[in-house]
Amino acid sequence: MLSTGSNKRQNAGSKRPARIIGTAVLPQAVIAATGLFTPPHSISNTELVEAFNTFVGRFNAANAEAIAAGDVVALAPSSPEFIEKASGIKSRFVMNKDGILDPDLMRPVIPERSNDELSILAEMAVEAAKQAIARWGKPVSEIGAVICAASNMQRPYPAMAIEVQQALGIDGFAFDMNVACSSATFGIKTAADFVTTGSAKAVLMVNPEICSGHLNFKDRDSHFIFGDVATAVIVEDADQATDGWEILGTRLKTQFSNNIRNNFGFLNRAAPEGEGARDKLFVQEGRKVFREVVPMVSEMIIEHAGDLGIDPHALKRLWLHQANINMNEMIGRKVLGRDPTPEENVIILDEYANTSSAGSIIAFHTANDDFAAGETGLICSFGAGYSAGTVFVRKR
Repeated sequence: MLSTGSNKRQNAGSKRPARIIGTAVLPQAVIAATGLFTPPHSISNTELVEAFNTFVGRFNAANAEAIAAGDVVALAPSSPEFIEKASGIKSRFVMNKDGILDPDLMRPVIPERSNDELSILAEMAVEAAKQAIARWGKPVSEIGAVICAASNMQRPYPAMAIEVQQALGIDGFAFDMNVACSSATFGIKTAADFVTTGSAKAVLMVNPEICSGHLNFKDRDSHFIFGDVATAVIVEDADQATDGWEILGTRLKTQFSNNIRNNFGFLNRAAPEGEGARDKLFVQEGRKVFREVVPMVSEMIIEHAGDLGIDPHALKRLWLHQANINMNEMIGRKVLGRDPTPEENVIILDEYANTSSAGSIIAFHTANDDFAAGETGLICSFGAGYSAGTVFVRKR
């Protein structure tokens, strides 16, 4: 069963500068500014493979007798060529490099901070937010809400969004939300709804992601997928915005699937026999995800564009979730009706890898300066859940 969160009429959005409900004229929302925090360390495929293959060699040597007897399956080595062909990824940024490349650890090393210190995810979000606020050029006193939308939260409570709110000196309210890789588009819609209903004149939405923390670097099929990053988006009332991108329409969609899963959570300690299970980290059935998500997202984009009166073939640019280059290229072909050019279908995962909720925002942040007033594009995310979100925007 599909769940879209609201009916088609509610989700379709509007091309007018304001929405009229009864006798009330509601404001239109715009994306006013974005920000990006990139971690200081980068790992190339070659570096990652060297560490992985060292681990594989040690494992196979230590288990040689059991492997020969058929009791243990030998691990296969990886290669930079395999990674790039499978995903399009060439490197990734991470918050900690040494631990990931240590064959004895194969995980990031990020020490806990005291409760009196700013948490690391909040710190990343604050850095991205500061850049967005600087580009926006207005005081934080005009922001009325903060949303932290990410795939993995550092803790259940207090909310990281409230921590970010305090660090930036923002009044109003704040909360966390998690829709995995679609968190940013769900966050943009939520922020836009707050603006159009008058709950806030401006909303800060941040996406801090330390995806390396839930990645199994000992798994050949997924050890290369993720990177770390943080992005920020300011959504504002169009009447007070001096620039930015008019949000023409937003749409959300979810459909339950086990094909992408992470079972790590607070109840793990209640079942200690499963603490070391593989599914306590990121796991996926990649081929199934590809077959099921690509048509779901493509059809959603085309249908939403039609409801808004937008010709999808005429979109100047697609800023898609950055999970896999093959998925993005196929979605681009289906939406544009032809092979998209690199300028039309932005790819940043070669440098950043999959950064979960932040990927489409990195693409948008880094590739929109050439838009003229009136030109349209699409921010789109998709991922675990399954979940998908579309945000059609027009340059003001």
